[in-house]
Amino acid sequence: MNKLTPVLTVKSIEESLTFWVDKLAFTVTAEMPEGDKLGFVILQKGGVEVMLQTPTLAAEDLQAMTMKFQEGPAQLFIEVDDLDVVIEQLKDLPIVLGPRTMFYGMKEAGYIEPGGHFCMFAQRVATEAS
Repeated sequence: MNKLTPVLTVKSIEESLTFWVDKLAFTVTAEMPEGDKLGFVILQKGGVEVMLQTPTLAAEDLQAMTMKFQEGPAQLFIEVDDLDVVIEQLKDLPIVLGPRTMFYGMKEAGYIEPGGHFCMFAQRVATEAS
């Protein structure tokens, strides 16, 4: 495993950016709109990365988990060298999201760990822009 990135579900990304970007000097490295507002962003400062997403965007990916996110389970984004190895290690568990390749250059597969928390494992892959 290479990196762990928290994914925080927030009511308003724009309001949260005041904290992360304006006050803590994080940089937005990727964003995805949701209507006329932001639905998802990746923030980076040095070796620290944080992702923010709205509950409605989370619901699009994980419809059955919407209420769980509002109740507070954590979402973990774990960068790995080889996603296929992780999928093999977890072959007795259902993949609840993916595998999929995202616009920000990651191939991902998501699982619910026994405590009810969502774990997204992701491998960096080449994108058309890179």
